[in-house]
Amino acid sequence: MKHMDRAGFAERLKTAAEARKTLLAGFTPKPTITDPQISERHAMRAAALEQVRRERTEAKAAKKQAAADAAALAKQAEEAAAASELDLKRSERKTRKALTKAEAKAKRDARYAARKARQ
Repeated sequence: MKHMDRAGFAERLKTAAEARKTLLAGFTPKPTITDPQISERHAMRAAALEQVRRERTEAKAAKKQAAADAAALAKQAEEAAAASELDLKRSERKTRKALTKAEAKAKRDARYAARKARQ
């Protein structure tokens, strides 16, 4: 730093003017970057962004389709289990009816035979 006793009035004014000038130089607009390929870069960036969006959309659709397929498969398995249970119940009922019918026929035959034996 300069000594104040040696600095005169004119020199102090000159130093203050230089300081103001350097301070104002910081506020001046800087020249813009002029890149001849900037539009190409923007187009490439937009294309890459569109590709990423498309991939994400496809992945989301595939995930949704897989969930729907899994739900349909679960529903189909549930329906098959219900159908097999119903078939089992029907076959048990048919078996019971056949046995009951056979027992009734055996009783009738026994009565008929007993009646024939009495005569």
